[in-house]
Amino acid sequence: MPKLKGSEIRTIDKIFEMSDGYLLDFSDRTMAEYFEDEFSIDITQEKYQINGGSKAKRLRSFIELEDGYLVGQVLRKLWQYKCDYKPEDPQEKAKLFEILAKIETGVSASVLATLSTKAEVLNMDTVSRDLDRALESAFRDPESAVTSACSTLESVCRSIIIELGFELPKKKDIKGLFDSVKRPLGLSPGEINVNPEIADDVRKVLSGLATIVEGIGALRTHGGDAHGRERGYTRLDARIAKLAIHSASTAALFLIETWQLKYPSKELVKH
Repeated sequence: MPKLKGSEIRTIDKIFEMSDGYLLDFSDRTMAEYFEDEFSIDITQEKYQINGGSKAKRLRSFIELEDGYLVGQVLRKLWQYKCDYKPEDPQEKAKLFEILAKIETGVSASVLATLSTKAEVLNMDTVSRDLDRALESAFRDPESAVTSACSTLESVCRSIIIELGFELPKKKDIKGLFDSVKRPLGLSPGEINVNPEIADDVRKVLSGLATIVEGIGALRTHGGDAHGRERGYTRLDARIAKLAIHSASTAALFLIETWQLKYPSKELVKH
């Protein structure tokens, strides 16, 4: 993880109210429970107490020791936790997410991290929430991960449709939603604005993306957790769940970036 400047560490301290060893409104017990429940992390481990046992010092040690992607996810969750009981401060948010962009630079799940960052900046809370759920479920509950991956993409499509003032399609599954955003975003076969020499190639890529999106929806129907599980069912391969997460995230990121290009002055908010 990139080394943080002293000023950046102080910013984190201030945002998460870490003066005098505190961390937001957590007690030692509730902090330990929160890290265990949300991240399956034992924050009471000795390695996190190398600089002291206070809540603030344990979080600082965690930030120093762990992978940038994991640190980014924890700080995002703590920010959401704070905003649940205190009004969101736009200046604090801007400063925090600037630091998060640095923390997450070069981490392995780059597509997922980029999507999560853009979702927060665009105020698309549903995207971040669904993505977090998918990431957390990938190994311990692959069926849930597939459902969450599909929900991630649905959130983006639904928000685009509503922000443009269109009615949601009668069939509100992922295929119907994705088909509804292609034309207004200029992604339909006859509306692609690219160099004619590569137009056919781009159409093939977009056609493949549409097929992938449809496949994610079908996988959710047959292998996700949204439709219940019969006794004796065969668990979904975690590799396939991860593929669905990465595919849905890539598609959602592409839609967000296309929105930014086509409507640069219009903020995309969640619906």
